[in-house]
Amino acid sequence: MEWATRLSGYDEAFDRDGFPREHYQTVVESLGALDNGQIKRRGQLQNISLRNQGITFNVYGADGGEERIFPFDFVPRVVPAHEWQIIERGLIQRVTALNLFLRDLYTEQKVLKDGLIPWDLILSRPEYVRQLMGVLPPHKVFTHVTGTDLVRDADGTYRVLEDNCRCPSGVSYVIENRNILQRTFPELFANYPVRPVRDYPDMLLEALEFVSPRKLRGGLIVVLSPGRANSAYFEHSFLAREMGVLLVEGSDLVVDGNHVFVRTTGGRRQVDVIYRRIDDEFLDPLVFRRDSVLGVPGLMNAYREGNVALANAPGAGVADDKAVYPYMPDVIRYYLGEEPILAQVSTYIGARPIDLKYILDNLDKLVVKQTDGAGGYGMLMGPFATKAEIEEYRKGVEAEPGRYIAQPLVEISAHPTYLEGKFVARRVDLRPYVVYGDRIKVLPGGLTRVALKDGSYVVNSSQGGGSKDTWVLEAPRPETNGDEEVNGDLDVNGGQD
Repeated sequence: MEWATRLSGYDEAFDRDGFPREHYQTVVESLGALDNGQIKRRGQLQNISLRNQGITFNVYGADGGEERIFPFDFVPRVVPAHEWQIIERGLIQRVTALNLFLRDLYTEQKVLKDGLIPWDLILSRPEYVRQLMGVLPPHKVFTHVTGTDLVRDADGTYRVLEDNCRCPSGVSYVIENRNILQRTFPELFANYPVRPVRDYPDMLLEALEFVSPRKLRGGLIVVLSPGRANSAYFEHSFLAREMGVLLVEGSDLVVDGNHVFVRTTGGRRQVDVIYRRIDDEFLDPLVFRRDSVLGVPGLMNAYREGNVALANAPGAGVADDKAVYPYMPDVIRYYLGEEPILAQVSTYIGARPIDLKYILDNLDKLVVKQTDGAGGYGMLMGPFATKAEIEEYRKGVEAEPGRYIAQPLVEISAHPTYLEGKFVARRVDLRPYVVYGDRIKVLPGGLTRVALKDGSYVVNSSQGGGSKDTWVLEAPRPETNGDEEVNGDLDVNGGQD
């Protein structure tokens, strides 16, 4: 079967001459040996499995809160061990710095006093929760779960696109994608030492147990969900089930004497840890939005008193604000005295006058984003926008420049994807998941999202994107010659063309 292998930018599976990269050779050979009928049958089995297990997401704005299967492409993304080692080190470094940054922002604020980041930038962020000044979470861990989005540029260099420090979603699809691929294409795994991802619920549970304020073995842990209408409800229920903890909504919880209790058929039970999948502004109507019916009145008082742990900690979202992102390399240097291991994308900040002028003069060349935007919404893709779209967007930037950042268009990497009976190249990103408990752990894999629309750079499911299984390969055992180990040098850019 023929593979259409080339888009502008870096191709994950094929080199510039069109030959499979070494770690993709067996995958390409195995899938290429199948005819369309065989692939179609397996694809039908995949869709049946996805639907029967409820592996769906809700589409906001669709009629009747439409549920859709999260599209899954069976061509796996393969990450060699030497590439993953660099990604893992870079993520641990980044999450360490993020937590030190958050601790400082809510206590001494040295980073602001020393002028590394402007005061007005932080204080103007809606994600900065002033009410929590001086309040530290258990063990000073703010980001118990972080989902950091990575892309690869035209040279094959991994770059951080953004951090997700509030309620990062998608890890349930990582686990289920692996389960489905193992059932429908088991032969693909025969010649690959793929590291498992099924341990994630245990990793998360251990991290939540670690922050239990009563020092019990785990205490009582609950997953707090907004309810079935939420786009990630499948994940909320999946993680609660896999961890063996209660899935609750705000109406199931009550605060009494600055302690949180859950109502059960056997009476009220004190809650020690809440893995919340609700944004800060909805957590407590007495502190944040008064019209919120999703949260728990009095929850923040219980949190301030140290009687309940919240993961992720309220206020952590300021660290993943898109206007704070450009400062992260300096934040890493400031707190750790180290050079960043992972690169970033050049970013212009609308709140900075010199940057604002550049943005307004080059809207047709830049990708412009709202600092509080998500899901691929509210963006201007300047190189592909019409003059009318650019001028309309310009009005918003001029009216509230602090709400916008801009970046050059990155030719993100492409990956073979099976669509309409053939293998075609589609752009991808990667969201690895980092869990912070007694120490920082990185799940060996992540959610590879793929832009299924031809030519699209937007991989979000709400914008028509799908996902892939991500394989991180075990490191080969070093060959020895007597007492001397023979190891290759690490290639930071991840492979050779």
